[in-house]
Amino acid sequence: MSDISARQPVTPGNIFKFFTQVPIMIAIILALVAVLDWANFGPIVRFAIEAFLSTLPFLMVAVLLIGYLKATGAEGVIGKAFEGREVQMIFMAALVGGLAPFCSCQVIPFIAGLLTVGAPISAVMAFWLSSPLIDPPTFVITGSVLGWEFAISKAVFAISLGLLGGFGLKFIGKRGALADPLKPSYRKSTCGASKFSSTPKWTFWQEAPRVDVFKTESLNNLKFLGKWLAFAYVLEALLVTYVPASLVAQFVGGEGILPIGLAALVGAPAYLNSYAAVPLVNGLLDQGMSVGAAMSFMIAGSVSSIPAMTAVFSLVKKQIFALYLGLGIGGAILFGTIYQMLVGG
Repeated sequence: MSDISARQPVTPGNIFKFFTQVPIMIAIILALVAVLDWANFGPIVRFAIEAFLSTLPFLMVAVLLIGYLKATGAEGVIGKAFEGREVQMIFMAALVGGLAPFCSCQVIPFIAGLLTVGAPISAVMAFWLSSPLIDPPTFVITGSVLGWEFAISKAVFAISLGLLGGFGLKFIGKRGALADPLKPSYRKSTCGASKFSSTPKWTFWQEAPRVDVFKTESLNNLKFLGKWLAFAYVLEALLVTYVPASLVAQFVGGEGILPIGLAALVGAPAYLNSYAAVPLVNGLLDQGMSVGAAMSFMIAGSVSSIPAMTAVFSLVKKQIFALYLGLGIGGAILFGTIYQMLVGG
């Protein structure tokens, strides 16, 4: 039972808050599946658990790193390292993101860490946009199924989208939400600013107050990010189970610019993951999807799938969320159109 009812009066607003808490939402969704479709309950739970466990090592590395930086007081030093190097960092973030082995959900803990230590939002966005699009295993799978021309083009577009987003935010400048992109609820769930402003103490375990900060920061970040990633993977399991490829094909078939735009919009709710999407897109191509729409679908789906957006929405302010979503879908349409013009004729 939530402590809301114990501390606050029972009002419609508090009831809404109670039922929008992430663990309760997960329980409600799974309970509905158990009641309405028991045959798929086991596979859905198993899919979500396996997906979460595959992300857990990345999550642990990220939250322990955040805890370490907070405990040592090194976050200020790292923030200063970005000063005067924003352009170089955007290029580096887009390139590294294109090589990083992260899906759209696995990258969230590392994004939280970068934002927490004061990395510029432009460089973070470059990494954020490019990272989910391609990685070495996905590159090989995509090339073997959809052709190496498609795989290489997607890799180029991944880095290009990162650069587009990074330099786009640099051009806008640090104003409003860009100056402080993290959501208040995320800051509230962690300890906020560092308690140590002096020279970093790298061997933090020698001081009890720093050890306490390490434990608190690591645990709070693990709880906050873990529950949202768990929710994201439950949603992904539902999509994998209940969204058939034939339904997607009805929206994204045909030639021209319109299917490319529709593919970008449909990519968000229909996209599964970087591995399952490859045979899905291959089947859609066989059903008449244009190569430009296929590229648009994969780019938009990687960046703006519902599981990814769920995790993003929990982390950053709504203005940053809107920019992320707009860049993902807009970039998908742009690069899908370019690919159609270059390859599809």
